Amino acid sequence: MTDLVTVDIGGTHARFAIASSHSDGSITLDEPITLHTEDHASFQTAWEDYRERKGGSLPPHVAMAIAGPVGTVDRPVEVIRFTNNPWIIRPSRIADKLGVDTYRLVNDFEAVAYAVARAPADQFVHVTGPDTELPAAGTLSVLGPGTGLGVAHLWRDGKGFVHVQATEGGHVDFAPLDPIEDAILARLRKRHNRVSAERVVSGPAISDIYATLAALEHRSVTERDDVAIWTAGMDGTDSLAAAAVDRFCLSLGAVAGDTALAQGAAGVVIAGGLGARLRDHLPKSGFAERFTAKGRFAGLMAGLPVKLITHPQPGLFGAAAAYCDEFER
Repeated sequence: MTDLVTVDIGGTHARFAIASSHSDGSITLDEPITLHTEDHASFQTAWEDYRERKGGSLPPHVAMAIAGPVGTVDRPVEVIRFTNNPWIIRPSRIADKLGVDTYRLVNDFEAVAYAVARAPADQFVHVTGPDTELPAAGTLSVLGPGTGLGVAHLWRDGKGFVHVQATEGGHVDFAPLDPIEDAILARLRKRHNRVSAERVVSGPAISDIYATLAALEHRSVTERDDVAIWTAGMDGTDSLAAAAVDRFCLSLGAVAGDTALAQGAAGVVIAGGLGARLRDHLPKSGFAERFTAKGRFAGLMAGLPVKLITHPQPGLFGAAAAYCDEFER
């Protein structure tokens, strides 16, 4: 059994846990600890804080999922900077700064894809398509709507080999499919020369969807942030917000289907915090209809299982899985 520290670093939080890799290939995590990035001058001081909380010592191995580009194993970026916090990480100095023997860096959504590859079947719930387990061999497309739209894919041979590929698939062009989406696109085009899928299929996008629906009904609505709209739409206290959530699910289904077609997927997994919030809503929405609405390929799309991963810490779990994939394969 190998123990390692696994870390998931975002703009506002850094989550830490001890991961244990077992002889049967399973990975377990102890209780995660979440630190606020604004409370620490650097990742090293946050690491030291966590170390003290764990009794003063840590395993000499670390896996890190980072919200930003990290390069590859062979060609890591020289300096890692974050959008919403001032930390700077230089991969070449990680071993010395943290006092570890080995480390593995992955993009945060790459980590999610590794989590999909390793998570047991009971950590997925069915969304649409055949109600079967995800195929053990072939390509799986992974999408995660959140602050942005994460997209990755993984390929496995059914014998234990896994290759994960992070992508920027959230930045493909948004393709409207009906007059309402034409109106959403027109609204977004006033601010963006090019409108990507992420502008419509992400947490903050609900504000533009909501405002577009209000304008179509000639309603005067109070300006609200995206969190308030999501809350009102999910609990049913605002019918217009609920319609915006339904519209979001339609667009997510269309983008998920396009991604699966482009990647030659044998199955699709929805991930991310927002995906988890939509767990009960997606199967009842128009997601499935839009996912399969691909013309002559509708039959092919109907045969793909679509799941939602329910692991509570896919970033931490996936970073640990990426470490094991490199050092224990």
